[in-house]
Amino acid sequence: MNTSVRLLVTGASGFVGSRLVNRLSCSGGSVTAFSRSPGSGSLACPHVFFDLSDVVDLRELIHGHDVVIHCAARVHVMNDTSADPLTEFRKVNVDGTLNLARQSADAGVRRFIFISSIKVNGESSLPGQPFRADDLPAPHDPYGVSKREAEDGLRALAAETGMEVVVIRPALVYGPGVKANFRSMMRWLNKGIPLPLGSIHNKRSLVALDNLIDLIVTCIDHPAAANQTFLVSDGEDLSTSEMLLRMGEALDKPARLLPVPAWILKSVAMLLGRQGVAQRLCGSLQVDISKTRTMLGWSPPFSGTAAMRVTAEAFKAEQVLSTVR
Repeated sequence: MNTSVRLLVTGASGFVGSRLVNRLSCSGGSVTAFSRSPGSGSLACPHVFFDLSDVVDLRELIHGHDVVIHCAARVHVMNDTSADPLTEFRKVNVDGTLNLARQSADAGVRRFIFISSIKVNGESSLPGQPFRADDLPAPHDPYGVSKREAEDGLRALAAETGMEVVVIRPALVYGPGVKANFRSMMRWLNKGIPLPLGSIHNKRSLVALDNLIDLIVTCIDHPAAANQTFLVSDGEDLSTSEMLLRMGEALDKPARLLPVPAWILKSVAMLLGRQGVAQRLCGSLQVDISKTRTMLGWSPPFSGTAAMRVTAEAFKAEQVLSTVR
């Protein structure tokens, strides 16, 4: 990365943004952090607080930056209680993103990197048919729809203004500090709870946080990245059973997996109205990163095994701290 490039990172207090800012700062880059709140950590760079849903003039603050890396978003909500979830997602992920991008173009930003989601491609892939970057989008839920609409708007803005746009769609991201289902699974394994997931033969792509960060950094000044869409993963696919076994090994807590057939799990989930959970546990979602490898000359620098160990060590350290408190 060229350290003379002036960078602006949104969502800088979030899971991806905070790690990215620290990586860029440690590399000697000139970084300004934008976020809605301070977050739990400290950032060694100038920090601006703003909310994507607010319509404010940011051009003076953006002026002088060469590249904007847009990590901020209304993230996927498992049990959304909004009366109109799509409208809520659009306020931030579409309107907020395009307002920021328009002002970035006006302020002379050269490149806008948008962290999207594999949900733009869809919720599940067919066996042996992984998603590709140039597949027709097929989002199903409001979050995925909002990310697709933001991508479409950014491409139109790029064509209009000449500002380069790079879209990155990560698979499921994990790493130190991961939340949601991934953290729940680590908690279950750490407690030694038997799980009925020993006979799941799906295939799912994951991406370690540091692998995602490395691709983002590559896209900052790589000439071939301009106006392209890239998928990113660790470059290997695991079944849910394999992922839990690897996770248990990393936690030094052997996974206790019961060989319950997937069709039984799906039937029970349907009776309980939890089909979405069953889909995530039993369905496949694979991504093909060959375009990312070929066009950018990029490969994931960290193995899934090593990244899982780092994730597990951070989780165990958090558990020790929580007991001390």
